Amino acid sequence: MYKAIVGDNSFEIASGEAGMTLNGVPVTLDISQISEGYFHILAGSRSFRAEIVESEDQGKRVTVKVNGRVFPITLKDRFDLLLEEMGIQATAGSRVNHVRAPMPGLIVDLRVKDGDTVKAGDTLLILEAMKMENAIKAPGDATVKAVKVTKGEGVEKNQVLIEF
Repeated sequence: MYKAIVGDNSFEIASGEAGMTLNGVPVTLDISQISEGYFHILAGSRSFRAEIVESEDQGKRVTVKVNGRVFPITLKDRFDLLLEEMGIQATAGSRVNHVRAPMPGLIVDLRVKDGDTVKAGDTLLILEAMKMENAIKAPGDATVKAVKVTKGEGVEKNQVLIEF
């Protein structure tokens, strides 16, 4: 599930076996990419031309122009919503000393090693939980001090995975 915040409005977007829903209501969209950053969207009998004007924070904030109107959009994925639900907020500018497991799971891929320099949003590792792969990303720019887990290792919620 995703949450899209457009101005003062919030929309829950989900996709499953039954198709796509918007705030719990089934919707049918036909989206065609015209060229890089340009799309044609059919929603029922309505037609829209969309352009991605700007994207920042690894796609978490985008500015989209739809039929000539500009919309700044903030996107939250399952991981962001889980952190919010747990009461953990991303604190810009604060120093992070380690990354903990947000849930129990299995380490299926490690993308960093001791001494690597990472930037905010870089994927550090892949954690599989409930048959879904979750990319654990760097909360800020840092140098990896120690990787505390190995590929194939099972981890518990709040276990330290990486130290900076």
